[in-house]
Amino acid sequence: MNSFGQQPLGSPFSAASTAQDVIAGVDLSGRNAVVTGGYSGLGLETTRALAAAGARVVVPARRPDVARAALAGVGGDVEVVAMDLSDLGTVRAAAAQIRETLTALDLLFATAGVMATPERRVGPGWESQLAANHFGHFAFACELYPLLAAADGARVVVYSSGGHGITDIRWHDPHFRTGYDKWHAYGQAKTANALFAVHLDALGREDGVRAFSLHPGKIITALQREMTLQEQLDNGWVDEHGNVVGEDFKTASQGAATGLWAATSPLLADRGGVYLEDCEIASVTGPEDEAGVRAYAVDADAAARLWEWSVAATGAGPVGGGAGRRAARRS
Repeated sequence: MNSFGQQPLGSPFSAASTAQDVIAGVDLSGRNAVVTGGYSGLGLETTRALAAAGARVVVPARRPDVARAALAGVGGDVEVVAMDLSDLGTVRAAAAQIRETLTALDLLFATAGVMATPERRVGPGWESQLAANHFGHFAFACELYPLLAAADGARVVVYSSGGHGITDIRWHDPHFRTGYDKWHAYGQAKTANALFAVHLDALGREDGVRAFSLHPGKIITALQREMTLQEQLDNGWVDEHGNVVGEDFKTASQGAATGLWAATSPLLADRGGVYLEDCEIASVTGPEDEAGVRAYAVDADAAARLWEWSVAATGAGPVGGGAGRRAARRS
């Protein structure tokens, strides 16, 4: 179990903190960042904050033209590359393009995602939420790992969700061959995101690569695009006009704050592999609790099992082993 590391550490920020609060005074000049989905919602707020702090930001996007239009007013050094997380061919092509232009990658944000979608099959028959939210980001991070290892203390920030509490990995039927439930599919994918960060951190530690997962909070963004207005009304999230009325909902800037804190806080320098919420390390909680992280989502054995299964599924290459330090010694 990794739950021993899930101890709050007294962050100066909170659920009310914004992206601007967290990034204030942070200088990212000369740093390179990649933000999947960095042109809408939380991703756009993340890109905006990173660019304002001086980072060069690459935004992989399924709709490059839409992304360029959305990012036109952001300013700074921002580049868009084409990538569809559900199509591993485009994932590998985007990673290759990034490897050609960068010599090191300091920050990788796995921000893009889908939620509660109708049943779809992609690739070799994979369930689409698991494919887009986990397999795509898994393969992308593995392809970019040499750049992460070449950086001086890279961080990978993986967006999970409180939705991970819906279910553990369904090892018996991860692709829902025996009946589909869109919320269980979402919950499984978010658990996979958290476990991915646990094992990536374990493998990358020797190279100075640390990984974190997080719950950004309850926010209405394009993530809900495949839910009907009636569903959101029934959940108490919005009113009949689409205005947010749900209790404890955050703005997009507040939702991006925890990811930026994960990427930049010196308090997390030796705390990788943990699950965060509200700009703090989350406590391990039980199924009756809305907040916190379930023990199964930070279980080291489960994380290793998921990693090996994901390698077999995607054909991703090896990660870790001190490659970054060896490269530094050769240079």
